[in-house]
Amino acid sequence: MSAGSPSVQMDEVRRRCQSLLSVSGSAQDVKADVQTMANIPLPLSEKYRHFGVEAMLRENTAGCNKQEVLESLSRLVKALSILEKYGCNLTSPARPRYWRSVKHNNPVFRTTVDAVKGGRRVLFLYGYTNQQIDGLSFPDEVSEPDTEKVAAVTLEVMTLRAEVDMLIKGTHPHPEHYKDIIPSIVQQNKSVSDAVVVPPAEEQQAAKLQPPTPPPKPTPSTVGPLKPSTAPPAASDCNLCGGPSSVVCPSCTNQPFCDACDDLYHRHPSRATHKRDKIQKTKDETCSICGISPVHAQCSTCVQRLCLKCDMLFHSHPDRKGHKRTIITPAKTSSPSLSPWECAHCTTVNEMRAVLCSTCERPRLATAASTVQDSPVSVPTSPNTEWQCKSCTVVNQGSSILCEVCERPRLATRPPVAPVLSSPGSLPDCGTKWICQFCTFVNTKPSLECEMCNLSGKDSSGVSLPQSLQQTPSIPKNQPQPGTRPQPKPRVNLELKRQMMMKEDGLNLIHQIREAEKCGISPEEVYTAILCSGNNTKPCDWLTSELPHLLDEICAMAASVQLNYRAGDSGIEAAVERDGGEPEPSVANVTGGGVKLSRAEAKQAWLAAGGDTDRAVRQLLRDRQVKMKELHSLGFRDASQCEDALRLSGGEVKGALSLLQRPLLEPFHQRIWTDQPEPPIDPNNPDKQRMCRRLLALYDLPSWGRCELVIALLQEPEVNYSLEDVVNAVKMSPDKDFIRRLLNNECPFCCNVYPQSKMQSLTSCQCSVCHECFKMHFTIAVRDKHIRDMVCPGCGEPDINDPEQLDSYFSTLDIQLRNCLEKEVYELFHKKLTEHALMKDPKFLWCCHCTSGFINDGDQLKVTCPSCRKSFCAQCKKPWEAQHQDLSCEQFQQWKRENDPEYQRQGLAGYLRDNGITCPHCRFQYALTKGGCMHFSCSQCRYQFCSGCNNPYHKTGCKTPQCAFNGLHAHHPRDCLFYLRDWEPPRLQELLKKSGVEFNTDPSTGTQSDACCVMEQKDEGGLQIDSPCGVKTQPGQAGLCEKHYREYLVSLINAHSLDPAPLYDAQELIRACERYQVDKQRAENEDDNVYHARLLKKLMEVPLGEQVPRNK
Repeated sequence: MSAGSPSVQMDEVRRRCQSLLSVSGSAQDVKADVQTMANIPLPLSEKYRHFGVEAMLRENTAGCNKQEVLESLSRLVKALSILEKYGCNLTSPARPRYWRSVKHNNPVFRTTVDAVKGGRRVLFLYGYTNQQIDGLSFPDEVSEPDTEKVAAVTLEVMTLRAEVDMLIKGTHPHPEHYKDIIPSIVQQNKSVSDAVVVPPAEEQQAAKLQPPTPPPKPTPSTVGPLKPSTAPPAASDCNLCGGPSSVVCPSCTNQPFCDACDDLYHRHPSRATHKRDKIQKTKDETCSICGISPVHAQCSTCVQRLCLKCDMLFHSHPDRKGHKRTIITPAKTSSPSLSPWECAHCTTVNEMRAVLCSTCERPRLATAASTVQDSPVSVPTSPNTEWQCKSCTVVNQGSSILCEVCERPRLATRPPVAPVLSSPGSLPDCGTKWICQFCTFVNTKPSLECEMCNLSGKDSSGVSLPQSLQQTPSIPKNQPQPGTRPQPKPRVNLELKRQMMMKEDGLNLIHQIREAEKCGISPEEVYTAILCSGNNTKPCDWLTSELPHLLDEICAMAASVQLNYRAGDSGIEAAVERDGGEPEPSVANVTGGGVKLSRAEAKQAWLAAGGDTDRAVRQLLRDRQVKMKELHSLGFRDASQCEDALRLSGGEVKGALSLLQRPLLEPFHQRIWTDQPEPPIDPNNPDKQRMCRRLLALYDLPSWGRCELVIALLQEPEVNYSLEDVVNAVKMSPDKDFIRRLLNNECPFCCNVYPQSKMQSLTSCQCSVCHECFKMHFTIAVRDKHIRDMVCPGCGEPDINDPEQLDSYFSTLDIQLRNCLEKEVYELFHKKLTEHALMKDPKFLWCCHCTSGFINDGDQLKVTCPSCRKSFCAQCKKPWEAQHQDLSCEQFQQWKRENDPEYQRQGLAGYLRDNGITCPHCRFQYALTKGGCMHFSCSQCRYQFCSGCNNPYHKTGCKTPQCAFNGLHAHHPRDCLFYLRDWEPPRLQELLKKSGVEFNTDPSTGTQSDACCVMEQKDEGGLQIDSPCGVKTQPGQAGLCEKHYREYLVSLINAHSLDPAPLYDAQELIRACERYQVDKQRAENEDDNVYHARLLKKLMEVPLGEQVPRNK
């Protein structure tokens, strides 16, 4: 075989696969040929012509070991598989719906194609050259992909995927073509140490299991003699500190050491001459992004090994937050001693080999000082921060420099506390007493914590603590000398005794308050009870047994004082004035003859007076006077009733008001709970206030003025408003004129006057109809008319030809008719509404024999109406005949023209009938001509359209641009019968002759020629009746009258899509340009023929009617 035979074979297989793939788009059809192309021994530059395979492989495998190269190649195989599917989808005859674009946020695309380098270049070759915000797409001007080019690129993608897959599995027949691109894969003679990475922890065990290997051969770069050792020492833990070791000492029985321990251990003179060997360490695996830091986590989604910082940054993107990562614990390859260390005591950063701190000379592993005295004085972080004095513990403002109490500086330390001397001549009692350095409390018990603040009493000077707690050397006690006088006992410390009493009293009070709270007694009551009863009695017991009698005594004393004051005793008045009250000259009138007080009022006064009985009496009388004055100001003048109400309510004003108002409301309660009917509101009642109050209570009017307005409107002469109508109108507005307009609305149909609340309006217009007329109109429309006749009885809105507006109108009309129509009429409305919705189904058919409609689920031409059981064609809507079987509708019509005598006898009248009017909305066909009035209304769906062009008729403004006509109108194209019916038959025949279209001028054999027999719709007596035309025929018009012969010629023009514009004269051409908004501005010195030719060219650019019936 010649040298060029692989190239020839490659070209033949490529050409065959490309043609097959561009037609079928199936990868299975070319799978065997692709494997053949992958096995052909050709260089990559000759085998791959469209994209650089070498560059793609280098980009995805650069700077990696063998394991990572295999992982990169596996990702590349997945990406090439997805790219292969993209190419096959583009070459497939049944392309996907969204083949024009590729989205970047697609998870499959993001984890495969976008995860390798060079994937988007392949998509660019496919044709995805337009860069979008969220992906790639074909340019807008490209309608179809270049299947030949896509097939060629897809074949190369499939071939490369097959070759890379064989390289991963090690089955590639010609790996030498990849030795310069992926050397780590194709090398055959590679040692096990290069192929397998042994963790440091397993290296030593592996070295023990392996037999001794022969020493390596010397190389030119080897300096010095070879050592007898078989391999460098393996890494292990330090013999002293347990950290990762860096050297091994053969003289010390091959013990490993880290750098710091080695420096410390071999500093001894006997070990200073030892020689140590460095331990080889495996290189740490670095991050795949930065390439510097060690690997912290491995992501299984994006197949990357990242360090801590790169992992946090890379996976902070919203699209990559859900990736699952596995934390990788790196092997210990370095000792903490290799880096500088910080002293825990003085925070000095020392060198890595230093054992002692260079500042405080503390050991490297020593902990921080735990005593407060050894640490420096803490300084506030900010000069504006509050600070606590070290001497008196007072919290000072941040701006002050000296303490506000002891005037010591802010940074001054705590002064030493001298021992307390019981007397000037006595010795200090240091063994039992000591002063707390925080709260200055004199403690008498030998304890390490203060009895008051529970803080440690340790002092730097050692003065505050008693001698029994201080660690001092034992001193022998001095024996008393004979003959010496004994010392007197120390005096009692009065200050200490006072402090202890205060402490005991405070703790006792707190205990009593807590016990009282469990019984529901307030702290104020406890404190006042202690003041009254003393400390010997429990406050709770005293409050239960003695307080009620004391409160009764206070009430009796207050009543006695009130009687004395009434008798003119000035002493009591003076006492009230001294106690802070003001003299009341009318106290007797306010309080009445005998004051009646309650225990609740007496208790409040007793608490306010702090347990003082006399002050409580005066306070009770003052409070009662204030409450009585408040009740008198509210209209309650009977002092006795007010006294009773306050006593029963416990002195509460609100409770007293409720009791005083209850008798006043009793008649009202009796009236509202009786079964008698409520008397009507009489606007002419003289008690106007009562009528207004009743209006407020019954009709919830917003104000008193609105009630008066209701009464004023009802009192107007010659009005017949009902009370409910006036109230509803007044609630809407306080304007009298506006209310009159609301109350006087004339119904346009029955001409009666009703208020606005009794008028009904539709959402489609502004017309208002009374309830009776509204109900009558829609009842008749539902029973006797079509669903589309249910419009406003006044203006006929909405436009039934707008389906969007009609659906919205029916949805709101259903809500209005629900409570208006009778039940059976409303059900009939729902039935017609359902039929209206079914007509929108494309499978809905109207029967040509009757007026029924149904859903046809079959796919046969012959369908049978379920109502009349007659058959017709589902496509042409003609009655079914046996000859229509196995024939299309066009073939069947042609057969009838040639073989049916009845059809031949009808002549062109039958042609016009068969090509009659078809409703463009519901597709119901009418065997009628299009002549006469062009405004046609479908009897099935009430759709109004032009019978010549099928365009809709609009009752009001339409959506056509620059159309300002608001009446009944339609927009006809220039080839519509609406315009061409005014042309003479010879002119229409001339248009057909120019286009080579044949037409009839003679009647068919056997047809009557004296009268036109074409069926048309006529209005006779208000009814639409189908009857023959009956107009006398003219010679040369194929047995038709002139009107229907024009319709016949226009149907031929429309069927062959002929443009009548070339036959326009100058006037018609200008009018047509105005009608279709063609620029008719004439250039300066432009010739008439040139001007008309230019206008004709622009006019013919306007398309003909889109819905005009034409030949298919």
